[in-house]
Amino acid sequence: MPETILITGSTGFLGKSIIDKVNHLMIKTVGRCKSCDFVFDLKNTELSFLNFHFDTVIHIAGKAHSIPGNIFEQNDFYEVNYKGTINLLNALLGNPPKKFVFISTVAVYGENCGIQIGENSPLFASDPYGESKRLAEGVIIDWCSKNNVKFTILRLPLVIGNIPKGNLKSMVNAIKNGYYFNIAGGNARKSMVLAEDIASVILNVSEVGGIYNLTDGYHPSFAELSVCISKQLGKRKPLNVPMWAARIIARIGDLSGNKAPLNSNKLSKITSNLTFDDTKAREAFGWNPAQVLDGFKIN
Repeated sequence: MPETILITGSTGFLGKSIIDKVNHLMIKTVGRCKSCDFVFDLKNTELSFLNFHFDTVIHIAGKAHSIPGNIFEQNDFYEVNYKGTINLLNALLGNPPKKFVFISTVAVYGENCGIQIGENSPLFASDPYGESKRLAEGVIIDWCSKNNVKFTILRLPLVIGNIPKGNLKSMVNAIKNGYYFNIAGGNARKSMVLAEDIASVILNVSEVGGIYNLTDGYHPSFAELSVCISKQLGKRKPLNVPMWAARIIARIGDLSGNKAPLNSNKLSKITSNLTFDDTKAREAFGWNPAQVLDGFKIN
């Protein structure tokens, strides 16, 4: 009899990629979408899987790709990412799975710059997204240890799929409409990974367990990524804004806070390297992904 897998966040682009890779198994989904097997909002507490057994749970559902504008939006990160995880674990308590996989984020490190940050680095996240994921990790590790469940935590950087999300979506739209510019040559390198590669290893890594960063190992620069996107859209190579001009624009943007297209905080992030080390994954389960620049195709 095939393994039974419960997946949260199955309607997102990563969830869909994972389902495509594990569809030979018995899949059950939970979420707010009417097409889910269990239609339920994880922010609620009434869910119970007492009468069901799952070999593996893959917890993808979470809140991301937004900047909170007020205290209510900040709290929503904790309600979804942290309390939602607690509610899921409580629902599984009567009949725990053998394996639990959690899709986390490199934001738990709380770093805006750095090179080859590893899994043993301190978790300094204090923003609502990173901290809520960090708290969820802690609960999962504790719960799985107490209930003899093998856990896997995947800390992901920017995940690349055919339908861009978040900042990548904004970048694609800006290039498409002709108002994207690289800053100071666009030389800052950022870790990224293809959704398809994550999906391809999800079952293998669940057998191994542990905490892993996953990247493409190349860490493209903004300039390289913008050229990749421009070619697919049939647009010219983006122009460059020198650093001195960007600093002036950023100071003006500081007057508008986070809503400004560019402020000093955003400028610092855009022009700083931020890469993560995935050596542990390569050694533990043969992680060998494609480079994002080779695999990124825009639908």
